[in-house]
Amino acid sequence: MIGSVAGAPPMRDAIDALRAALLDGLDPEQDPPRSVAEGPHGQLLLMPAFWGRYAGVKVASVAPGNPALGLPRIQGGYLLLDGPTLSPLVLLDAVALTSVRTAAVSAVAADALAEPDAARLVVFGTGPQAHSHVEALRAVRPVRELIVVARDPGRTAEFVAGYPELAARAGTAADVAGADLVACCTTARTPLFDGSLLSDHTTVVAVGSHEPDAREVDDVTVRRSTVVVEARAAALREAGDVVLAVQSGAIGPDALHTLSDLVRGKADVPAGRPRLFKSVGMAWEDLVVAATRHETARGDRR
Repeated sequence: MIGSVAGAPPMRDAIDALRAALLDGLDPEQDPPRSVAEGPHGQLLLMPAFWGRYAGVKVASVAPGNPALGLPRIQGGYLLLDGPTLSPLVLLDAVALTSVRTAAVSAVAADALAEPDAARLVVFGTGPQAHSHVEALRAVRPVRELIVVARDPGRTAEFVAGYPELAARAGTAADVAGADLVACCTTARTPLFDGSLLSDHTTVVAVGSHEPDAREVDDVTVRRSTVVVEARAAALREAGDVVLAVQSGAIGPDALHTLSDLVRGKADVPAGRPRLFKSVGMAWEDLVVAATRHETARGDRR
């Protein structure tokens, strides 16, 4: 009988583990494609991965109507396996895992892209990923000002109140002008802001969608930016922010940089233009973070 491990590793540990895995040669392009089954009330996702001495699979549900019922939009479990034997090791909460791993991946990218003194952060959204991204980006940059852009004034006020140590306030999409960091953490299907407003030094992370017909950033943002993705194959298959921009001619597939090249210092990131990291969420990320949590619980870090 397999055991279970609560929660996820601390954000800093997740960031370090993901960066280390890429530096050690993990190739995100080898990730098996995500399987998506459409149902009457949402999607079921199956995400398997293999890495070193581990394998694993996440089974997650995405139910857009759940928040109105007081339930999480995303739910599921993660089964961590021994790599050589594929024997089950431990079951983890996929919601906690996803919340940390998505933001941790963004932080790995932002740590390589953002200006060292980036202090002004604009966050779109008030859900779990918005909170996780504030934590993750603060782990890699000296964020002092937080501006929250969201549709619900009450939730926005509550979110802002949660960060009394920062100069935090509610804002509008126009606040991306002058931002050092912009985190798009929404379920939007159309662009959240006008990309012409972005300063040349701004780093944008967009994590809200893994669907090819949904986007959080516009063609202007993509055209102006150095664009980094987790893996080219996944981005061209699932990332609407990239897929739609390629279709319109705003960017060519060959212009995409990969996160692994960025971390290994092989990506050209010129000054004088914005930087965009588009994440769809990949199975290798879940596996690395799940293995890190398992090893932390056992006191057995690689």
